[in-house]
Amino acid sequence: MACVAAMLLSACRAHMPVAQQSGKEDVAYLLFVSQNGDYHKKELSVTVDDQLFTALGIRAKDANRRGSQYTAPTGTHMLIVKNAEGRTLYSKKVFLSSQEVKTITLP
Repeated sequence: MACVAAMLLSACRAHMPVAQQSGKEDVAYLLFVSQNGDYHKKELSVTVDDQLFTALGIRAKDANRRGSQYTAPTGTHMLIVKNAEGRTLYSKKVFLSSQEVKTITLP
């Protein structure tokens, strides 16, 4: 009888709601790599859809360093990167996945 009571009590627990929580945010990351070093530590004007922000270019060998990535919303976005003189270096529609680091290689 005790075994049956124990089985019934443990079976009831399976239908209780369980709160699940993810530890990762729903954002992507952008990394601006200067292929030949011309834009290393230079300010870049970056537009993701209609949102403008300033970023710094880095050398390819510094691409794994923390602090050089910029957060961006996930999904499909129009990405435009310009140098300080206003010349367009990169212009493309990109898809950003959650927690993805998208490397933008600059000329």
